[in-house]
Order: sequence, then C-alpha cells, then structure tokens
Amino acid sequence: MERKDTGARRMRWRWAAYVAVSILVLSEALAQIRYSIPEEVNEGTVVGNVAKDLGLDKSTLKERRYRIVAGSTESPFQVNQNDGILYVNRKIDREEVCERNSVCLINIKTVLENPLEIHYVVVEVLDVNDHSPSFPEKESRLEISESALPGLRIQLQAARDPDVGQFTVQEYKLSPNDHFRLEVKDRGKDGKIPVLSLLRPLDRETQMRHRLLLTAIDGGKPSRSGTTEIIADVLDINDNMPIFIKDNYSLHLKENAPIGTTVIQVNATDLDEGSNGEIIYSFGNNVNSRIRQLFRVDPNTGEIIVHGLIDFELEESYEIDIQASDKGSAPFKTDKSVFVNIVDLNDNAPEIEVTSFSKAIPEDSRLGTTVALISVNDKDSGLNGKVVCSFSEDVPFTLSPSTQNNMYSLVTRLPLDRENQPAYDVTIIARDAGVPTLSSEKAITIVVSDVNDNSPAFLMNPYTFYVTENNVPGASLFSVTASDRDESSNALISYHIARDGNEDKKHSSFLNINSENGEILAIKSFDFETLKTFHFVVVAMDSGTPALSSNVTVNVFILDQNDNAPVILYPVNTNGSAEGVEEIPRNVNAGHLVTKVRAYDADIGYNGWLLFSLQEVTDHSLFGLDRYTGQIRTLRSFTETDEADHKLVILVKDNGNVSLSATATVIVKVVEPKEAFAASDVKSAAQDDEENNLTFYLIITLSSVSALFIISIIVLIAMQCSKHTDYTSKYLQDANYDGTLCHSIQYRSGDKRYMLVGPRMSIGSTIVPGSNGNTLVVPDRRRASAEVRTLNTSFHMISFRSIVFNVSKQKDAYLAK
Repeated sequence: MERKDTGARRMRWRWAAYVAVSILVLSEALAQIRYSIPEEVNEGTVVGNVAKDLGLDKSTLKERRYRIVAGSTESPFQVNQNDGILYVNRKIDREEVCERNSVCLINIKTVLENPLEIHYVVVEVLDVNDHSPSFPEKESRLEISESALPGLRIQLQAARDPDVGQFTVQEYKLSPNDHFRLEVKDRGKDGKIPVLSLLRPLDRETQMRHRLLLTAIDGGKPSRSGTTEIIADVLDINDNMPIFIKDNYSLHLKENAPIGTTVIQVNATDLDEGSNGEIIYSFGNNVNSRIRQLFRVDPNTGEIIVHGLIDFELEESYEIDIQASDKGSAPFKTDKSVFVNIVDLNDNAPEIEVTSFSKAIPEDSRLGTTVALISVNDKDSGLNGKVVCSFSEDVPFTLSPSTQNNMYSLVTRLPLDRENQPAYDVTIIARDAGVPTLSSEKAITIVVSDVNDNSPAFLMNPYTFYVTENNVPGASLFSVTASDRDESSNALISYHIARDGNEDKKHSSFLNINSENGEILAIKSFDFETLKTFHFVVVAMDSGTPALSSNVTVNVFILDQNDNAPVILYPVNTNGSAEGVEEIPRNVNAGHLVTKVRAYDADIGYNGWLLFSLQEVTDHSLFGLDRYTGQIRTLRSFTETDEADHKLVILVKDNGNVSLSATATVIVKVVEPKEAFAASDVKSAAQDDEENNLTFYLIITLSSVSALFIISIIVLIAMQCSKHTDYTSKYLQDANYDGTLCHSIQYRSGDKRYMLVGPRMSIGSTIVPGSNGNTLVVPDRRRASAEVRTLNTSFHMISFRSIVFNVSKQKDAYLAK
C-alpha cells in the first residue's frame, strides 16, 4: 500500500511542473515578433516588416542606426534601414542551422540608438522536403550462421533524413525474398529502426550469400527515398560429409612400376567451406601393413603413389580403402575402396629344379633309361608362365614331358660309350612364351660309369725290338704296353707270355715278363751269329668281370756286335796258317793280277766290312793291294835286278768301333816264263774242273732258293690283299752292294731307314751313333707306300741272303784250298 501511495504523489508533481513551464513559454512568446520562412529561399526574400510590426517610425530608422546585432556567427538576415523590412541575406539550410531540432528558431536581436532600444525577432525556419533518406553505407554485410534458427532478429542501421517531421523517414521496404522479412521498430525521436527477421533456416551449400535491398521512404509529397544493399553471408558449419566424385575406382597397374608412379588420384568434395570443406586423404583404418608398404597416399592431392615393389606373383590385386576427412572441429569422414588389378609382366625367368638325379649311369644302359626328373616353375601367369625346355647342345639324351605340368624326364636316346665320352655337361634351357622371352639355364654333369666292354689294346701291333747280341742275362731288354679304355679294375692289366707248342717256344723260354708293367727280361745272352731273329706272343688281360684279353706278336731282331775277328780264307796252307806262295812270270806287265786275298768276318755291317792293307812288303814299287777287294797286282814290270822272292804281309781288319784284324802272308816268286806257264797249266786245269763242279751246284742251289722266294712272295701278297691291316717291312734289299761280304740288311724304324752294310756303302749314307759302326741311316727317297713289306718277307729275304752267304763261303773256302 505504501508503494502505491508513493507512485501517485510522484505523478502529481510531474503534471504541476509541466503546466508551469507551458505558461512561462507562452508569455515569453507573446512578447516577441515571430516570423516563419521556408528554408532554402533565395537571397533577398522578405521575411517581414519589422518596423511596422514593432510600430517604429520608418523615417527615424536610419538616423537611429537600426541594425541587427550579430553574435559569434554572421546572421543570415539583414534589416533595411530605409523601410525596416527584414530579408534573407543568404540561403538558409535548416538542417545546418538547427540540425535535428523539430522547431528551428533563429533569434535576431535588433538595436536602435538614440534612445537605445532592443527588440527581439524570432524567425522560424520551416522545413521543406529537400533531403532524401540515406543510409550510412551503400552496402552492409551480415554474417549469419547456417545453423541459425527461424525468428532470428537482426537490427539494421537506420536511414538518416536531415528533414524533420513528416519529411523524415516514415517507412522501410525490403526486397522480396524467401528467407527474410522486415520489421520496423519505432524509437520515437530516434526515428524508425529496421529489423531483419529470419523466416526459415539458411543452407550455405544451397545459397551461400543473400542480397537484399532495403529502401527508406520519407513522408514528403512527393516522397523521397534512399536504399542500401544488405549482403547476408551464410556462415558455414560442418554439416556436410566429404563425397567422392566417383562411385567406383578400379584400375590396372603393371607390376614393377617404378617407385613414385601415380597409380590414381581420388577426389572428394565437401560442400562446406573453409576448414570444414578442406579435405585430407589417408588410408582407411583397416588397411593392412602390406598395402602401406607398397603404396602411399598424398594427403593433399589424393594421389595413390607406388611406394614399394609391385609383384604380380605375390599379389594379383589390391583393395585399398581411402578415407577422405574434412578439417572441421568435428570432422566428417568418408571411405572409398580403390581396386588395383596388377598386370603381369614377364619379369620372372623360369626356375629349373633337378630331382631324382642319378649322377652316374652305366654305359650299357638301355635306351629310355631315366637319368633325372626336371621340374620347371615360372611365377608368371598365362603365356608368360608357359615354359618349354630343351638342350643347348646335341647330347644323347632327351627331355620327355610328364603328365604333370612343367615336369620332364631326362632319358637316354642314344647308346652311351664311356670310352668315347666319360661325362656329359648337359645344359638345360627353359624358355617361357612371354614377350620378350626369358630363359634360364641349369647345368648338370652326367657321369657315364664304366662296364668292362673293352679289351686291352697294345700300343703297337706287332712290336718290333732290336736287341744287341751279348746282352747281360737278367737285364731288361724292352717292354710292351697295353692300355684299356675302361677304368678302375676293368683297366687293371696284367701281362704274360703265351707258352704254346710252336717252334718259337724254345726262344720264349729264355724270356720273362713283369706281369704289372710288361717289362721283358732275357734269361740268357743272344748270339747274332747263331740267332738273328725270333718272335713270341704276349697276352694282356684286364681284371674285369668277365676278364677280357688281347695278344700281340713281338718280333725280336738281334743286332750284331763286333765280336768276330776276320778269318783268312785264302791263302791258307795245309797246316791252317794264312800263308801262300804265288809264282808269276818275270815278263808280266804292270797291272798283272798276282793273287787275291780272301777273308771272312762272321759279323755284318761295319763289323764285317773288311779292308786290306800291306803291312809288310819287300819292294813297295812292285806290288799294289786293292784295299776293298784284296787283289794284289803288279805296279810295274820286273827288271833283271829285282829279286826273285818277295814277301807280302797283308793286314785284314774290320771296321768295328774296336777293330779286329788278321794277317796273311803271300810269298811271290818270280820265275822264268816257261816254268810259269807249265805250272800254270797244271794248276789251271785242276782248278777249272773243281770250279765247274762247284758252279753247277751253286746254280742248282740258287735256282731252288729263288723259286722258293718267288713262291713265298706270291703267297704273302695274296695274304696281304685279304687283310685290312698293313705292316711296314723294316728290312729292304740293298741293290748297291759290292764287296767281300754279301749279307747286308736294310730296315726301317719309325721315320728313319737303316742299313747293315758290307764293304761298300751307298752315297749319302750316314752312320747312326751307338750302332757299333755297322748301321747306316739311308735317306728315304721313296714314298712310304712303296716301302711297305711284311715282316715275314723280311725273314725270307734274310734266310735267302744267309743261304747265299753260306754258299759263297763254301765257294771261297774251296777255292782257297
């Protein structure tokens, strides 16, 4: 109750004060002259007749210096001293003078002198509608969040109109739109305030900016207006999720793509703006570590980039989850799967694996025997993984495809022979069908194991050896060597001499052989003069199962040594001493044959080549001796002073390294011609009979031997024609022999030709060192094919020469008697 009484008393005091002020103002106004003029009138416009209205005498105005007293500012009015009329001195802008006052009064103080009078004049400047409403800015911006709810009210800047009253802003209008409406709030003396009200929610993604035109209209007639553009920017909120521009991402990527290669660029959009619309890319939460090793994602561009080695053989395709996220305070995220199909390249060479490999295979294995199983693998696919196997060279094996893919059996296709090739380095080449093709190689060594399929083979067949007579018993003479193309125990050879019942058994019984190395020893010494040649058979046997063997014929030729001294065949006396008496007529001429000294040496070659020389002679001027034939001839005719008896001592020596010799003594008696003729006739008759008989036997013997020789030659030629193997005769007949001996022998050894010579040598022959002086090397002037002879032919030739030699010795011995 007390509060109500207090409020009533206050209201009564307010009304009392208002009434008192009103009375005071009214009384003051009544005491003043008041004029009213519109603003903006032209200069000189009459406001009113002050003198008249104040009751002043017009004639005294000038004398009393009637004027307007100016204050701090110059008055816009002037008083005419002649008639007392108040007029406008300059244009008056009410808005400038009174600003926003609703009543614009200009107080003018006028003064009269003599006596001093002061009169006050009030001029009311009336407003005219000379100003249009204007807004502080031509364009104003608003920021409204798209999350703002309908009913949101936003106070706008009001328009300003310098006019007052009805000429000020009376109303506002808003351009038509769907989201806003205009409300006007009347603030009394402050005018009307426009208020923008939100009708419905805003969507920045639909329309991010709204342009509105606000019009202010005053109350003039005609009215004036002013406009301003209101730009309402819709502020974004993170209300949209990133969206990928494609529904599906699928592509093909070649394997072995270089690191840094862009696989694909995914792109997502977000209708929001600013950080709400900025998108970063990353792998999805469920992407495994393997994909993270192979790929990376550019967070800004969305490019998926190769980060590791892409291998089709490890993975044929990848499903990569990519996440797009905005940068809002509560970010939205969207996932999308990218399917990457890896394209296979031919980047893997075939791999060869050898299984069930038999490193050694018997050489007598049947065709089709499996040696190894070959497995081929190519990690590529399609044609890139299709593999064909082959050998790089021609080998006696083949690759047989198996029923399983990329499986081969390595089998024999040709007979094997370890002796020709004990091992095969086989290179297996596997090529795929890719472009470009890739290949790989696998080298294996196949060893061919030995079986006992080869007999021992001697290095020569037959063997021919030359043994010097008088060898040391028990010493090694020579050796035979056989080889076996097999190996190990199949090639372990033992030797023995075949002891059969042929005629050479007695000779082979004098020999022994080392069973391990084939070295042959002689139990006794050989004598060239007794045995010149023989042969025997050596057997070589391996240690295989069953054992195999082979034979070889060994031909042995005894070489002569100078172990026999010359034997004088003529002259020989009855007691066996080499002495003789020759009678010649005194009247013989120079060159007369006195006699011929005949000698024999059981050795051959140089050892049997005899030379004659006069060791002692009575008169060197009478007799001369032919050193090769042993003929003694007169050198001149005899004179009366020459002695009747002459003693000649003839030295006969061979040509061995250590020369052996013998001497013969010839007594030459010079007789008268008659005695010489008588003795000569008797002697010649006896000798003719004996020589005729000996010549007859010699002819028969030579004919028989020649016939046998020719038959042997024919038989041997026929045998040679029926054989495939030729043997070279090492003994050739010497056609240039002339001397005391007739048993010279020629033979061959390797590429040299040897000759055991008699008293004369062929021109151009040379002595072989170490042959005891009885062997010459003869230059080979014929083709090798012309020198081919069989050893048996040589044996017959030697036998033939031996017979001729024996007959010759018998003849010489007989003639010597």
